[in-house]
Amino acid sequence: MENHEPLSYEEAFQELKNVVEELERGEIGVDQLVEKVKRATWLCQFLQDRLRRTEEEIQVIFREIEEGKME
Repeated sequence: MENHEPLSYEEAFQELKNVVEELERGEIGVDQLVEKVKRATWLCQFLQDRLRRTEEEIQVIFREIEEGKME
């Protein structure tokens, strides 16, 4: 993944929505198209990774609860 500024999940999701809306409205010129698609691809990967990490952390918490390790 390219090194981009740190984003929250919500910021990344909103940015991705904005890019998709620009594409749908035809507001992106040919010169910008490649960069927008690259950014959208990066954002999708970022969001997927964030969701995967969150799911893993939640599974750990549930396991700890089941094992009586959390109070």
